[in-house]
Amino acid sequence: MISFQASSSLLSLLNSDQRTFDEIAADFTSKFPREMHFKVCCSAVLLLEDKMLLRPSQRLIAFFLLYHAYSTQQPSSNPFISFIVNSASDDAANKAERAFILQLLGSAASTSKEVLKQSAADFLKGFDPASQVFVSREQLQKQYCDKAHSEPFNSAFRSAAVKNVIPDPDLPRGCDPNSPELEILLPGGKPRIGSGDRDEAVTGLLQNLSLEGLDPQWIRPAPPRLPVLDGELMWLNPDNNHELLWDYGMCADTSRGAAVRDLIAKALKGPLVPAQQEQVLVELANDPKLVYHCGLTPRKLPELVEHNPLIAVEILIKLMNSAEISEYLTVLVNMDMSLHSMEVVNRLTTAVDLPTEFVHMYITNCISSCENIKDKYMQNRLVRLVCVFLQSLIRNKIINVHDLFIEVQAFCIEFSRIREAAGLFRLLKSLEQQ
Repeated sequence: MISFQASSSLLSLLNSDQRTFDEIAADFTSKFPREMHFKVCCSAVLLLEDKMLLRPSQRLIAFFLLYHAYSTQQPSSNPFISFIVNSASDDAANKAERAFILQLLGSAASTSKEVLKQSAADFLKGFDPASQVFVSREQLQKQYCDKAHSEPFNSAFRSAAVKNVIPDPDLPRGCDPNSPELEILLPGGKPRIGSGDRDEAVTGLLQNLSLEGLDPQWIRPAPPRLPVLDGELMWLNPDNNHELLWDYGMCADTSRGAAVRDLIAKALKGPLVPAQQEQVLVELANDPKLVYHCGLTPRKLPELVEHNPLIAVEILIKLMNSAEISEYLTVLVNMDMSLHSMEVVNRLTTAVDLPTEFVHMYITNCISSCENIKDKYMQNRLVRLVCVFLQSLIRNKIINVHDLFIEVQAFCIEFSRIREAAGLFRLLKSLEQQ
């Protein structure tokens, strides 16, 4: 609803029965900005719906406000055109009121401008019922068919509501409904009686009451819960009392981590001196989680393997249970074969249980590297290293030679001129006969 100040301004306009409609229109525009027109018009409709609330002159001014608020638009675009048309077609309404509405709608366009120069009191005083021709409801509905409705909609709850205004039972039936002796119910059931309290009661009605009156409470109890069938899942609300775990490493001294990161950065560029290697190994042993913050990534692993294989072995052992170990092993398998890479793999096989597919793939890559090298000297050197590496894996039962028997046997036959390859071939034959 509208505020106290707005309701007082609206009531002041309704009481201006001695002023012309043009003056009331100018006053309405100055007091109410355009964004408030709809709320003010809703309040006017509330007062017009019950014919006992307003006097005849006040009703004329209220209808004029409904029309004037949207006079710059087409009449059919007025949101209250349905209410206006139904009021103009009400046979039980005051004839002067119906004639005034028809002139507002433009049914008598030649005289509509002259009417706006009159006051509400002058219009009622000079109205001649015999000179007025009323338009039928069908004609008005045909003219405003897109907005007007033949019958206003009333819900069942609104029909059961107690009206905001009731007649005084002490007054005889047939008394003028516009008499000031009316009883108006305010919130809390306290009545206001008599003409002295009429304006105050109407103002309170605009501020506090709804458009539907005093509605009965619509009680909607919660529906009962249906039983759980055999094939259904029962909804559970478990009580989860989780306890917070405090991270005692927060705000801890990170100077040791900084020192290890600096040493790892140096280890990627060249061999560390024995004292520096020992410092890294001791720090990693004292704090196993330091391996995750030392600055080593899978992409940097080949550089660490070539320059400092012992440190690489220690880091990979501590990362063995992490989710990133597969990335590190993939990089280790695909890097160029060298003495240091085989040393790292050999130490890992004796320290932890490496995945079988990783070991097989590394052996396959080593054999392929020996076959593809062009330099005979480097080829012979790498073949010796691979043979010694394979003999170590076989004797320590790190691999099952039967899984790679054909591939390793072909490698030994190809390089049988090399002593270490011949020794590996004899080892394979002895295992085959067992």
